[in-house]
Amino acid sequence: MNQLMLKYGCNPNQKPARIFMRDGGELPIQVRNGNPGYINFMDAFNSWQLVKELKAATGLPAAASFKHVSPAGAAVAVPLSETLKKIYFVDDLELSPIAAAYARARGADRMSSYGDFVALSDPCDVQTARLLAREVSDGIIAPGYTPEALEILKAKRKGTYNVIQIDEGYLPAPIEHKDVYGITFEQGRNEVCISRDLLTNFPTQNKTLPPEAQRDLLLALITLKYTQSNSVCYAKDGQAIGIGAGQQSRIHCTRLAGNKADVWFLRQHPKVMGLPFREDIRRPDRDNTIDVYISDDCMEVLEEGRWQEFFTSRPEPLTREEKRAWLDQQSGVSLGSDAFFPFGDNIERAHRSGVQFIAETGGSIRDDHVIATCDKYGIALAFTGVRLFHH
Repeated sequence: MNQLMLKYGCNPNQKPARIFMRDGGELPIQVRNGNPGYINFMDAFNSWQLVKELKAATGLPAAASFKHVSPAGAAVAVPLSETLKKIYFVDDLELSPIAAAYARARGADRMSSYGDFVALSDPCDVQTARLLAREVSDGIIAPGYTPEALEILKAKRKGTYNVIQIDEGYLPAPIEHKDVYGITFEQGRNEVCISRDLLTNFPTQNKTLPPEAQRDLLLALITLKYTQSNSVCYAKDGQAIGIGAGQQSRIHCTRLAGNKADVWFLRQHPKVMGLPFREDIRRPDRDNTIDVYISDDCMEVLEEGRWQEFFTSRPEPLTREEKRAWLDQQSGVSLGSDAFFPFGDNIERAHRSGVQFIAETGGSIRDDHVIATCDKYGIALAFTGVRLFHH
């Protein structure tokens, strides 16, 4: 099969639509279930590249959670703490390595992952399928499926869940094309290899990069390679914890991603983990409620008496002072940027979220200011010399 007709393109009015091979060859995918659409395939092919490269770079099974052609989360198979199992709602499940990777990927930003497209570097096993069966998700791409996992996924969404299998050995052509306004763009594929070799040029006083930070910086950079630019990624313990995608200003990327990283850490606060939820509250509603509880709107909701919609008793608010004290305990965070930081304000914001290791392109006329700000906080900064714009 060298083409597949689709219901429509990005929007229902954009017809006809299809995916096909320009060279007349066979498509490297099989649709095992469902009827994936244009955006589904865009998410699938971008996310597959991410997890394939992430596994090659780290040697660990990898997973990604995509929404609108950017990752909401990405991770490798690092065992979860009991705290993370609880805040990711997987404390009642047995987790294989690839299931643990997906639990981490989805847990990075659970609100953004609602209705995600999933990518796995390894065949989908029954543990991962069981995890997916109870989450709101649009589809999955993986190099294979165990028979039991496939049956579980086929039953999801009343039998319409999108399941794509990709040929693990497929290699795309070295030149790629894209049409915009009837005009064809042509470029060489971004085949840059992101490896530890990029993490050797340290202009800062601190040049120490522990193995865990190396792994997390590789994860951040590979994630950024498939994130709509401008983009910044915070990572810790083998997973993204905050991704800022598609912003026009780099400081806005850093703030957006940093705010997401802060929410990820605040979800682990004892007050959040002890919230007295009603038994009938669904998992997505819990995510939304936790987000409101952590936000500055919390007092307004509690004062209006709306807490009865979510809780069995009125919870104590999480004050601004308590949040700042909790966030001040965060450390060991890695930060990647898809291009250079133009000013030290990005470093100031990153420091507030516990960043101690940074990898960015370098080459700004204000590199001296960025380096000085890193030295101010003892941050180890690596200049990669590689830009990772993705459009």
